[in-house]
Amino acid sequence: MTGIALQDGLAELGIDLPQEAQQKLLAFRDLLLKWNKTYNLTALRDPEQAISHHLLDSLAILPHVGDGALLDVGSGGGLPGIPLAIARPQLPVSMVDTVQKKATFLQQAAIQLGLKNVAVHHARVEEMSGQYAQISSRAFAEIGLFVRLTRHLLAPGGRWLAMKGVRPDDEMAALPADVVVERIIPLHVPGLGAERHLIILKAGQ
Repeated sequence: MTGIALQDGLAELGIDLPQEAQQKLLAFRDLLLKWNKTYNLTALRDPEQAISHHLLDSLAILPHVGDGALLDVGSGGGLPGIPLAIARPQLPVSMVDTVQKKATFLQQAAIQLGLKNVAVHHARVEEMSGQYAQISSRAFAEIGLFVRLTRHLLAPGGRWLAMKGVRPDDEMAALPADVVVERIIPLHVPGLGAERHLIILKAGQ
C-alpha cells in the first residue's frame, strides 16, 4: 500500500501550513526514524506510513487545540507534541516522558528543528508542577488514569485532550463524577484505515 503525501493529507484535513512547516514535519519524521534505529521510539519503520500514522494522526486534533499552554504527556517519540508545535509556532508546548532516552530525543529534535516554543521534561508527570490550559495524551494510559495523574497540572477552565483509537465508552463510564466529557470527536485521519477519536474533558465545578 502506498502512503499518502503530507501535502495531500493536510489538504484532506483542511489544514493549511506554510511550506517551511511542511518541510519541518518531514524533517521531524526523518529524525524520528533515524533515532528509532537505536532508541526504539516507534514500531513503524516505513517513512510513508509515518506520514499518516504519526504526522497526520497527530495533526488531526489541531483544529481542536486552543491557544493556552499545552502539556503533552508520555510524549515518547514526540507525538502529538512536536507536530503540533511545528504547526503552531506561537503555542507553548511542553512534553514529558519518564524514559531518559525519549526525553533526550525530544530535546534534540526541538533543537535541530529550531522549535523555540518547546520545553522537554524528563520526569514522572505526577511529580511535575505548573499549570497548563491543555493536557494531551496519545496512547498514554486509560482516560481515568490520565486524568488522575495530571489533574494537579490542569489550569482552572482547562481541558484534557485524550487521543484514542476506538471510542472508549468503558473508560469514559468509569471517570470520576466531577470530570465531564465535553465532546467526543470522531477523527478521520487520511491514509489511516483505523478508528480514531478525540475525547475532550474538563473538570466539573
